[in-house]
Amino acid sequence: MYSPCPRSRPRPNLPRFRRIALLGITLASACGGGKLAPLVPVGLEPSSVAAVEPWIDSLKPRNWQFHRFRWQFRDDRGAAGGRGSAHVAGPDSLRFDVAGPFGSGKAAAAVVGDTAIWAEPEEDVQRLVPNYPLLWAMLGVPLGPVTGAEVRRFANDRMVAWQFVRGADTVEYAWTPGDPGELIADVREGGKRIGRVTTRIAASGALMSSRLLVPSAPARLDISYYLSRDEPAFEPDVWIRPAP
Repeated sequence: MYSPCPRSRPRPNLPRFRRIALLGITLASACGGGKLAPLVPVGLEPSSVAAVEPWIDSLKPRNWQFHRFRWQFRDDRGAAGGRGSAHVAGPDSLRFDVAGPFGSGKAAAAVVGDTAIWAEPEEDVQRLVPNYPLLWAMLGVPLGPVTGAEVRRFANDRMVAWQFVRGADTVEYAWTPGDPGELIADVREGGKRIGRVTTRIAASGALMSSRLLVPSAPARLDISYYLSRDEPAFEPDVWIRPAP
């Protein structure tokens, strides 16, 4: 995502910052805590990376996209809200920006796949987004399984679900097509649930809304998209880390 050349697929050549827990916010029932129901149905069957790749590719952006949204965040420390934007350079790069009223409380992050290139300020980004599969899921994009993960699948005439397991870490996706379609992502690390995202996508491919819940906080982030459009390219400064 973070290349100085805006006319080609951005590939970063920057120092790798330590992994940032992006938007650590999930609340089970409207900031009230509680448990989330299991995401994937009983009956998952062994599958493979080769089998899941066509499904991932069907939802992955193939070009450059720009989104604008309104956001509202709540946790036990209070509530905040404002507007934000996302620059997505398919298939795997994005810049995510949020700000409060009148431009206050700005935060931004640049991400390629499941790795943050930079986040500014880091502590505010950490409060907003808990890991990268969840961040991408808020934009309607599933990430493929990490190397060495076991892949399992469930499908019927209404939905398809995938589960990626490596040790005590699990990423699950459920996709229900339609108008709107619905993508749900659930992430656990070390056996502990990090968060769950539910994103609604219009038949046209435009993003409609997304909700991130983090039961352990508890916290909730609601996003309402009001603009989604394709772009021929982005200006070079999109990928530059803002001054602190």
